[in-house]
Amino acid sequence: MIEFVIAVFFLLITPGPGVLTTAGIGSAFGFRAGFAFVAGLMLGGFINMLLVISGVAAVALAVPFLRTVLLIASVSYLVFLAWRIASAGSRVGFAPAATPLGFLNGLTLQFINPKAYVVSTALFSGFAFLPDAPIWEAVIKIILFNLIWVPVHLIWLSAGAKLGSLDISETWHRRINLAMAASLLAVVGIALVSAV
Repeated sequence: MIEFVIAVFFLLITPGPGVLTTAGIGSAFGFRAGFAFVAGLMLGGFINMLLVISGVAAVALAVPFLRTVLLIASVSYLVFLAWRIASAGSRVGFAPAATPLGFLNGLTLQFINPKAYVVSTALFSGFAFLPDAPIWEAVIKIILFNLIWVPVHLIWLSAGAKLGSLDISETWHRRINLAMAASLLAVVGIALVSAV
């Protein structure tokens, strides 16, 4: 079980679409504004885990047409998010918008987030510690996962909010935006390479 917890921590602390978007919302709109998005991510992540555990995700991804549609949707959305971050100019976070991405955006992101499927598959197909009670193992894994997932995302949201409140030069704001956008595009690249 210790190996599972360590794996969860390292898989979640590394930037993926959910974490980078959470930090971007915190930076552009503040800590409180990101709660709805994080709540959507959490519910979407839970549904994602259930899809992986039940095998529905594996069956759906085995259909070439559906797999292609999901890949195109995923890549398109992640490129859009990267563009929004990169084009924010001298303000860290997202390009100007009236409201932050909310609950529905967070929920939707988890269905097309390639990292979410990879993480769920790795964690729930490996690290067996209750082989005679697979249902209880899945329940315990979901609880442990969320005990780490929630604080990690709140830390990223807080870091984004703190970064957005700093008085740093426009040049550094642009560099940070470009680095965040490049990280998202790296996720896109990994998703495309793994799909081939």
